[in-house]
Amino acid sequence: MELEGAKEPFDIEIGESVYSIFPEEEDVFMVFKDGEEYVKIIKDTDSMWLKLHPETELPMFGMDEEVNTIGQEILRHI
Repeated sequence: MELEGAKEPFDIEIGESVYSIFPEEEDVFMVFKDGEEYVKIIKDTDSMWLKLHPETELPMFGMDEEVNTIGQEILRHI
């Protein structure tokens, strides 16, 4: 499922942090945290999001609670 409507950058707040979300290709988002480039993430399933390796952009499998939380907020926003 492509995340429709996810074309323009937007901000989300989680706790004390502000994340700026920049949609890229299908289900891929560049995330800036507190104004600094932070991580690129991809939607894997409805409840699982993965980091992309900074150099290869291949999915990095493994549970990352922060990435999942950011992903869930992206879904709520769009």
